[in-house]
Amino acid sequence: MEALAVVLNSPEDLAVRTVALTAPGDADVVVDIDWSGISTGTERLLFQGRMPPFPGLGYPLVPGYESVGRIAAAGPANQHRIGETVFVPGATCYGEIRGLFGGASSRVVMPAARAVPIDPALAEKGVLIALAATAQHAIVGPVLPDLIVGHGVVGRLLARLVIAAGGPAPTVWETNPQRQDGATGYQVLHPDADTRRDYRCICDASGDSNILDTLVMRLAFGGEIVLAGFYADRVSFAFPMAFIKEARFRIAAQWQPADLETVRQRIADGTLSLDGLITHRMTPSQADQAYRTAFGDSTCLKMILDWRTHS
Repeated sequence: MEALAVVLNSPEDLAVRTVALTAPGDADVVVDIDWSGISTGTERLLFQGRMPPFPGLGYPLVPGYESVGRIAAAGPANQHRIGETVFVPGATCYGEIRGLFGGASSRVVMPAARAVPIDPALAEKGVLIALAATAQHAIVGPVLPDLIVGHGVVGRLLARLVIAAGGPAPTVWETNPQRQDGATGYQVLHPDADTRRDYRCICDASGDSNILDTLVMRLAFGGEIVLAGFYADRVSFAFPMAFIKEARFRIAAQWQPADLETVRQRIADGTLSLDGLITHRMTPSQADQAYRTAFGDSTCLKMILDWRTHS
């Protein structure tokens, strides 16, 4: 079995080519991918060769953990799932080519348990489920964020989920004027325009390793800072002000099944909208341009590849 896949041969060297797939086992399903998203966090680091040591890291690799497709074949216990629309959080089915994270392919072989059923009506917006679940994981704490740093896709999802959870509308910081629009029910400010110094929970989705001192200064006593981005460089802060504030720090990493289920329920009941987040679309034959646009064009919130067009 073969597929057309995005292969990152080495940093900055990306190609789309035919790859051999691992034969499916009885517990696997074969999924024909319709759309895959490009992550501007971890995938940017992989593309630039700046990804810190990470399990499974090595080149060549197939990136991608935001894919949506349809189950085309299944083992004996999952025959009833053929035709089902599913979210694919990645795959490792490429033999000697590493699957990190393995979703940017026209077809994948994966364990049936990892293929998450979704409403077919979501269509391309289904690729956003991973980021929505990641955002949900970040806000599961004693206090909902009242300040969110960064108005990219994750920042927007964080703000929407805080409101969906019944929290007061958060403030969102964004320094790039091209990303300051698109807010619904909350305000977006440049940090210099915000005089508040008593935030109870600040959720950072910027990925800026040098931002902690600024955020500590804005905390209320006993406040919490949640690190919801992925940081390539060492994260540090000056201790005295954090000591005075009795600041707490929390790292939000991989989403859990409960986060995914919460997101699915919020999408289904209409309290979480995924509208307005996918801004760019290209075909697999344009993959090199697509990745460079996703990483270099600040107007691009989310780039997707449409695998339905591949020949």
